[in-house]
Amino acid sequence: MGHIRDLPKSQLGIDIENGFAPKYITIRGKGEITEKLRKEAKNCDKVYLATDPDREGEAISWHLANILNLNTKEVLRIEFNEITKSAVTKALKAPRKLNFSVIDAQQARRVLDRLVGYKISPLLWKKVKKGLSAGRVQSVAVRLICDREDEIREFVPKEYWSLIAKLNEPDTRKNFDAKFFGTENEKIEVSSEDEMNKILEAIKGAIYTVKRIKKGEKKRNSPNPFITSTLQQEAYRKLGFTSKKTMMIAQQLYEGVDIKGEGTLGLVTYIRTDSVRISEEAKVDTAKYITEKFGKNYLAGEMKQNKSGKKVQDAHEAIRPSSVFREPDHIKDSLDKEQYKLYKLIWERYVASQMQAAVFDTVTVDIEAKGYIFKAYGSIMKFQGFMRIYKESSDEKEEEEVSLPNLYEGQQLKLKKLDHKQHFTEPPLRYTEATLVKILEEKGIGRPSTYAPIISTILARGYVIREKKYLVPTDLGEKVTGIMKEHFSDIVNAEFTANMEEKLDKIEEGEKDWVQVIKEFYEPFDITLRSAEEKIGKIEIQDEVSDVICELCGRNMVYKQGRFGKFLACPGFPNCRNTKAIVESTGIGCPKCSGELIARKTKRGRKFYGCSKYPECNFVSWDEPIAEKCPRCGSLIVKKHSRKGLEYKCINETCDYKRSENYEVK
Repeated sequence: MGHIRDLPKSQLGIDIENGFAPKYITIRGKGEITEKLRKEAKNCDKVYLATDPDREGEAISWHLANILNLNTKEVLRIEFNEITKSAVTKALKAPRKLNFSVIDAQQARRVLDRLVGYKISPLLWKKVKKGLSAGRVQSVAVRLICDREDEIREFVPKEYWSLIAKLNEPDTRKNFDAKFFGTENEKIEVSSEDEMNKILEAIKGAIYTVKRIKKGEKKRNSPNPFITSTLQQEAYRKLGFTSKKTMMIAQQLYEGVDIKGEGTLGLVTYIRTDSVRISEEAKVDTAKYITEKFGKNYLAGEMKQNKSGKKVQDAHEAIRPSSVFREPDHIKDSLDKEQYKLYKLIWERYVASQMQAAVFDTVTVDIEAKGYIFKAYGSIMKFQGFMRIYKESSDEKEEEEVSLPNLYEGQQLKLKKLDHKQHFTEPPLRYTEATLVKILEEKGIGRPSTYAPIISTILARGYVIREKKYLVPTDLGEKVTGIMKEHFSDIVNAEFTANMEEKLDKIEEGEKDWVQVIKEFYEPFDITLRSAEEKIGKIEIQDEVSDVICELCGRNMVYKQGRFGKFLACPGFPNCRNTKAIVESTGIGCPKCSGELIARKTKRGRKFYGCSKYPECNFVSWDEPIAEKCPRCGSLIVKKHSRKGLEYKCINETCDYKRSENYEVK
């Protein structure tokens, strides 16, 4: 049910003159549940407060205690990390008092965010436009995205060249590649065509000889179990889930799902955590499962100790299945498609975290050609370890296993071809949701519970848009960030925000007084606010003009940003209220009529392809059409992305033609 009480939306709700005392009111719409709880509480001998085991949960328990007229000094708070019978029963045997240090930390965060939001936002309304907002953490996130955009704009590409020798081992006639390295003594970076031509001239007619073979063994350690940030990153990479969607589905798995034959069960532990710690009981069960399922040689030695990094509250366990014996496929029929995907991801990652490292045999071969060295690398898996059930994804390009032929030192190889190419360094990539969550965590900005709301907020405000999978700042986002950087540099400073998080942690630990922390922040902030009010002039945000003419009044329509992306609107608003979706032409004819297929978006922003003559023609496809006819039946071919890669298939249900990017599937 979330919060019962909060600060009022219509006013600041903080008495600055009297110790920043917050004014709490019952949230609109929560009256009915509040009355129901009061009625139930009157009929009970004892009320236990079992809200989420974190700061917000502790604060909600305190609010509930006040609303239900409970004695806040009594032992009435219980907490558990998983909603299972054993965990709840155990918690009921160990109730405690409310932790007011934790409540104060949450109260301080709420007051801080309210002061920033309700003091800066009206300034933005006045100087830029109505409806804008600034937030203590969201503004830092927008700045990170804007700063990355500046890096991309200012990036100057540098030229470099690669040289690959395509070689053949005469005995087996097996081909393999060796990359140019340099000389025996140093690596050579080739930065121009002239330099490359000199090297090519020098090795013309060279004999390629195996000079040195170095064999070794490489281990890839099992990953830690998920914490909130890594779950959001991996669910984005592997499942395509946004942070918001991941947390929504994870919450369902935590709160409980009706499992056939077992009843309603919480399937995973608490999903807002920054710790990789695992309970001893869970480790014992997991060791038993791995040993029985895969064999003792797959179990990590002495049950792997998972270590959290610095700046970790360590209040909860890592995210894991509440029972390792509840395999995803055994309960698949009780879960919807998305719940199953996320549960499987959490289960596999957790089991993998307690398994042995994967082991690879590696070989590095130095090949000499007229004093220059080429290197060939080979890597073959010797022991699967954790990779038997799980392979961690990455934002970087992953290394592939490469098998080299059996070579020996002094062996002469046959050159098939020298492949030299010009390249240019590329600018840094824009942030995706996954990489933004990663940088927020690394910089200590926000907490596990805030990552998803931060991204949702900056998208909803129109400061940032999604272009394919990347987060791109809008003109509005860049202008507002410019104002914040010039006049409120502390607020959008990542280090300042991280230091504030540390102060909130110290309040929780009972080492700092929350009112004093707020006072230290507010006094200089108030001076800055007054100064900004005088210095900032009116800023105009110009809409981008399109070449589409409004058929109602003849003006050129402009691009506007809505909650579901860009759309076209008449600049004559409010006199002319004409709006249009932005049509993306495919140039491909509709298979049902003489219309053209165009790309559209659903209200939720999902792309699909439909006929331009809709509603007369109702043809629709979720998969992207290509300008190619099926060789078997002549119907439309569409391309779709699957786990195996890009796949092309015929839309005719009676035709089974399909092919992958590289080969035809019969």
